Amino acid sequence: MGSNSNRSRRYTEEFKRDAVALVRSSGRTVTEVARELGVSAEGLRNWVRQDRADRGQGAPGELTAAEREELRRLRRLAREQAETIEVLRKAAVFFAKESDR
Repeated sequence: MGSNSNRSRRYTEEFKRDAVALVRSSGRTVTEVARELGVSAEGLRNWVRQDRADRGQGAPGELTAAEREELRRLRRLAREQAETIEVLRKAAVFFAKESDR
C-alpha cells in the first residue's frame, strides 16, 4: 500500500505547458507522451483539453483557466458571505433574547 500511484502530484505550469506542447508537436498520442514523461494519461489529457479551451478551441461552454480561477474566487467569496450572514443571524437572535430579559 506504500505506492506513490495513489498520491496526487503537483506539476509546475512550465512542465504542463511543455508536456502539452510535446503532444501537439510530436504527432504521438497523449498516452504515449504521458508514459514517456511518467505522468498519468488522464492528467495529461486534461492539460491538453484546458490548453485548447485557453486558446479558444474548446468545446462550447468549456471554461478557460482564467474563467475557472474567477469562478473559484466567486465561490470562495459567496461562501465567506454566507458565513458572515450566519454569524450576523446568530448575533441578532442572541441580542433579541437578551433584550427580552
